[in-house]
Amino acid sequence: MSDSQTPNFRCCIVGGGPAGMMLGVLLARAGLKVVVLEKHVDFLRDFRGDTIHPSTLEVMHELGLLDEFLKRPHQEIRQASGQIGDQTVPMADFSHLPTRCKFIAFMPQWEFLDFLAAHGKSFSGFALTLNAEVVDLIRDGGRIAGVRANTPQGPLDLRADLTVACDGRHSTVREKAGLEVMDIGAPMDVLWLRLPRRPDDPHQVLGRIDAGRIFVMLDRGDYWQCAYVIPKGGNDALRARGLPAFRDDIATLAPAMRDRVDALRSWDDIKLLTVAVDRLRSWHAPGLLCIGDAAHAMSPIGGVGINLAIQDAVAAANILAGPLAKGPVPEAVLARVQKRREWPTRMTQGMQVLIQKQVITRVLASSRPVQLAWPFKLLQRFPVLRRIPARIMGMGFRPEHVAR
Repeated sequence: MSDSQTPNFRCCIVGGGPAGMMLGVLLARAGLKVVVLEKHVDFLRDFRGDTIHPSTLEVMHELGLLDEFLKRPHQEIRQASGQIGDQTVPMADFSHLPTRCKFIAFMPQWEFLDFLAAHGKSFSGFALTLNAEVVDLIRDGGRIAGVRANTPQGPLDLRADLTVACDGRHSTVREKAGLEVMDIGAPMDVLWLRLPRRPDDPHQVLGRIDAGRIFVMLDRGDYWQCAYVIPKGGNDALRARGLPAFRDDIATLAPAMRDRVDALRSWDDIKLLTVAVDRLRSWHAPGLLCIGDAAHAMSPIGGVGINLAIQDAVAAANILAGPLAKGPVPEAVLARVQKRREWPTRMTQGMQVLIQKQVITRVLASSRPVQLAWPFKLLQRFPVLRRIPARIMGMGFRPEHVAR
């Protein structure tokens, strides 16, 4: 093998999001030489998922990092409730979970990623390259042997025994590899926005459902991060009604916000998230593995996308660290990662699709006041039942643990 063909790294991870950063840290912790390529210059971007669920906090505990991690700015949610019509319904109680942390932590994603990056740098084999956008794959015979990236210093070729795509639902890597995407479908999109928060505001997650509208408010300390759910492709029609009408819609759903909606000064303050639910038929090819959103785009329902991505990273590190230390990994070993993580992905997406069909589609199509359905009546009447959605949301269908 010539010098130009010698691998620079055991693993090249494309994408510095939660899956990519966690996998990079775990592989470097196992003694491997790994690089994470992130196309942006830093992690500071608004309206990214900020929910750190108990399963992820358990991973941080297993790494011995939990106490240090929780010193970062965050809010803790031990119970989740929603307002349906004019009734407040407790929906999930995390206090009974068999985890060290019995709460969801809301932490800006850049804090989470910055923490992982700082910890990764404590390992000699860990490298993080920012402002490096992957544009193509390097092929060697029938396998993928690395990536080509554009950087401010010019084109960069990086060869690796294994390339892992963690570059999100619009993954360049999976597109260049020609992997087949199965579109499961989502009936809605989401408008993300901020509203000021006051010290006497309630702390819990406030989901509000009423005639034709769904609005979620997430506590971010000094502001509310809000999600306004609209029918798929409905953004242009909503904008055509004008910003004052949109402000009034929010004030109707959340009357306490009526004197704060003027904080939305223009449509530039409102960001569109195009919701997609999909997954790859095969998550791998020779020399390549996809995890996180690159393998399965999740609905924002439950805010579980980050945590599913983290679980993928833990499983991938557990399965791959040993074989990867010896060189290129056989595709049969990559297939073990998909086998391990595909079932919880299917189960989670199945739950999300069920909620999309039975709740979200019906609400968005309705012009009548919403009536409390029987599942919510049961949650309201029997507190013990609130442990079920807490378990599914907080831990997932197959929580992973860091291998010692």
